Amino acid sequence: MKSIPSALLNHLKSEVTTLATCWKVTRHDGQVFAFTDHVEDLVIEGVTYRAATGYTPTAVATSADLAVDNLDVEGLLDDPAITEADLMAGKWDDARVEIFQINYRDPALGKLFLRAGHLGEVRVEDGRFIAELRGLTQALARTLGELYSPICRADLGDARCKVNLAAFTVTGSVTATVSNRVFEDSARTETAGWFDYGLLTWTSGANVGLSMEVKTYIPGQFELTLPMPYAIAVGDGYSVYAGCQKRLVEDCKNKFGNVVNFRGEPHIPGLDQVLRGP
Repeated sequence: MKSIPSALLNHLKSEVTTLATCWKVTRHDGQVFAFTDHVEDLVIEGVTYRAATGYTPTAVATSADLAVDNLDVEGLLDDPAITEADLMAGKWDDARVEIFQINYRDPALGKLFLRAGHLGEVRVEDGRFIAELRGLTQALARTLGELYSPICRADLGDARCKVNLAAFTVTGSVTATVSNRVFEDSARTETAGWFDYGLLTWTSGANVGLSMEVKTYIPGQFELTLPMPYAIAVGDGYSVYAGCQKRLVEDCKNKFGNVVNFRGEPHIPGLDQVLRGP
């Protein structure tokens, strides 16, 4: 049951209401952004809620069976605080969101909280952003535990894998660009495939601090899994570590010498063998 301030409740019971919906987003970098569907900016508790984005929320869906709450927020990219590049860079992913209604003529009456949660999928379509808000019950929908697998379930360098990533990490800089996804570093002479599925992190340039998995590598050239949100320029610095495809022999044994920490079951018969029978 929602708790509604008595003064605001009396306003809701009146024949005519003057309500505005507001939402405040707190990103992981600490920046706070606030917006409203009202025609003018609102200042609430010292925070300015901008009306420039003209966003539209869908209806809030809540059920009694602990299903994940459902709400989409849609708006135009007409506010300098929201850029397509930042959305694609993941700066808004998993941001904390609070949505509430307020009497815009008298904000002192209090707030009617509609939803609190975190942003899920954020996508851009035809010059507008669509953000999925996941309620607090999202945490209950996560799958716990692990399944048997012929490949390793650990991530390279984590507490279970125990590979020292520093020994397999190199640094370099871009010597030529093909696109925001493909670039060259003429100083790279490692064998083809050495960095496949490794993680590349930018240390300078427009993408500084962002990371992307390497799709394919040949001597002197990287192809990333997805394009970087900002342009890659000659001279941009990066660090990248060798990739692991989580195979017992090719990767864990021959490449990293780490079989003792392999976290898979490569010798368990597969589905084809089970169906074939004795």
